[in-house]
Amino acid sequence: MRYHLALLCLLLWPAAAGSEVPPSPPLAEPPLPMDDAELARDAVARGEILPLASILPGVEAAHPGRIIEIELEYERNARIYELEILTPDGRLIEVDVDAVTGIILDVDEEED
Repeated sequence: MRYHLALLCLLLWPAAAGSEVPPSPPLAEPPLPMDDAELARDAVARGEILPLASILPGVEAAHPGRIIEIELEYERNARIYELEILTPDGRLIEVDVDAVTGIILDVDEEED
């Protein structure tokens, strides 16, 4: 849990104010193993992905609740934020968000 909280804190750090980031070419798998927090921090610093601070307001508006876990995954040649959210009615959902565009890609209800 501490690991995911560290990832959340690192990614909530605001990006450089007023800077526009041009689209990046597709990302390659990292050559060495990296944890989510390090991978995300480096990708945000290079302008390859959006910080969570930019993504969370849209996710929270579309799917209110308590964020339980956040992971940064590499799927289909793209970086995907996977957010597990406990909804106000007690359901656990996973929301997949494109880390480059901030667009919600998929929402699945988690099974117990």
